[in-house]
Amino acid sequence: MTQTNLSSRPDQKGFLGWIERTGNALPDPVFLFVYLILGVIVISALTSFFGVSEVLSPQILSGMPEAQKARFGIGPDGAIAAQSMLSSANLQRLFVEMPKTFTHFHPLGMVLTVMLGAGVAERTGLFGTAMRAAVSKAPQFLLTPLVAFIAMMGNLAADAAYVVLIPLAALMFAAAGRNPIAGIAAAFAGVSGGFSANLLMGQLDALLLGITSEAANILVADYPINIAGNWYFIATMLFIYVPVIWFVTDRIIEPRLGPLNAEDAAANNAEPHAKQELDATEKKGLKLAGISMLVVFAVWAALVFGPDTPLVNEAACPDAELAAGNCSFQARLTPFYQSLIGAFFILFIVTGWVYGKAVGTVKSHRDIVKMMSESMQDMGYYLVLVFAAAHFVAMFNWSNLGLIFAIKGAAAIEASQLPLYAVLGMMVLFAALLNLFVGSASAKWAFLAPVVVPMLMLSGISPEMATAAYRVGDGATNIITPLMFYFPLVLTFANRWQKDFGIGSLTATMIPYSIWMLITGLVLTMLWAALGLPLGGGATVEFAMP
Repeated sequence: MTQTNLSSRPDQKGFLGWIERTGNALPDPVFLFVYLILGVIVISALTSFFGVSEVLSPQILSGMPEAQKARFGIGPDGAIAAQSMLSSANLQRLFVEMPKTFTHFHPLGMVLTVMLGAGVAERTGLFGTAMRAAVSKAPQFLLTPLVAFIAMMGNLAADAAYVVLIPLAALMFAAAGRNPIAGIAAAFAGVSGGFSANLLMGQLDALLLGITSEAANILVADYPINIAGNWYFIATMLFIYVPVIWFVTDRIIEPRLGPLNAEDAAANNAEPHAKQELDATEKKGLKLAGISMLVVFAVWAALVFGPDTPLVNEAACPDAELAAGNCSFQARLTPFYQSLIGAFFILFIVTGWVYGKAVGTVKSHRDIVKMMSESMQDMGYYLVLVFAAAHFVAMFNWSNLGLIFAIKGAAAIEASQLPLYAVLGMMVLFAALLNLFVGSASAKWAFLAPVVVPMLMLSGISPEMATAAYRVGDGATNIITPLMFYFPLVLTFANRWQKDFGIGSLTATMIPYSIWMLITGLVLTMLWAALGLPLGGGATVEFAMP
């Protein structure tokens, strides 16, 4: 990795410049998480000593599954108490489960698996050549909206979108002679900030609306909810967020970042395409890699559409239930979605190997092993960072502090006595704020939903609309919280192009996206509620108790 020529970067002034300088003055991210862990230990001990707790209402408590109560240590009285990290039980848990906490950190296995394959495709030259070919004839002004659109649609691939699309966006921008960190920012904003925006329904819809269904059943038994309950809303989000990301990237972020540093571009094999036209060998390699890609696609299609396929779970949505509209075919595709990490690994290995053989960068299988090993060397810092981040997130959850914050915020919304559209606006802002402290969308909704959904139902707001408002707020601040699982990974990607790019730099870069996406998402939510537009799948904004 080449040290960035700092003198080539424009002076960073104003509010964002202050954020960047302040953030970069913080300790190394690894030790920042260490200090945060120490903070959690102290705060949890104090709150536990003083008996800080929250109590769920009997109505909510009676509808919660026993497993949910056990997970959060909720007693028969509905009390959720702060747990000291210095207690004997938690100290034992910390040290006994230390290897498990590290290795079970949600994105770790998926990141390393994909990066093993991506390392081969990158080091054979496939990524760089493919990106140069992709942008050589495409208008540069369409690159940003294309990246934003693909990033949001890529959410169908769940976690794979983070580890595949974000570094590829950097290469695409670099190949076009633009700052690769602007590409990382645009892709990160689309994948994470636009986490719920999509033209199609996916596993996130099934997950969140499934949690919503359970919460709605607290008030209405067998409440009819389906995976299409937010379809129209999330499709509209995509069409709104694409121009937002386009504007912020081209008009705010890229001018602030300055031009691509030539030394860093050369170090990452990403010179502008105007200086690197494809030769006959590269064209042949791309053609053969494309054929091999189609073969991999065909294999995965056979695993989905063939008889007795391993990647379709028909029991998740039996034919009778599917015909009655009680479930979606998407429910059957959960194994397929979960297999996409493995699919990308195989795709990158196969296409990279084929391309490398064609252009001469791969002589034998030993070259492939060497490239995979080198890709893991690049991930060394990320592993150290993940070890610290995983323990901070785990200990914050064990302390119950995030859950107590969630309940206090939900109670504040309930006491506001605002109109429906204003309540939903508050819900968006609350979810956005809470997301800064509790990262996982599903885990957060799993606990919030039993409180918020019945509360809003009693206020006349449908469970589906409550879910839509939550999704807007949850996505908008994903890109500025270090608690977000993939924040350290995105920082690692940026460091490949600019060594001094720290937490402050990444946060300052993403704040404009977060603000604009939060504002536009908030306006969308309130207008949708005020106009009473359908949400999809027969769902409406308003709800009346039967």
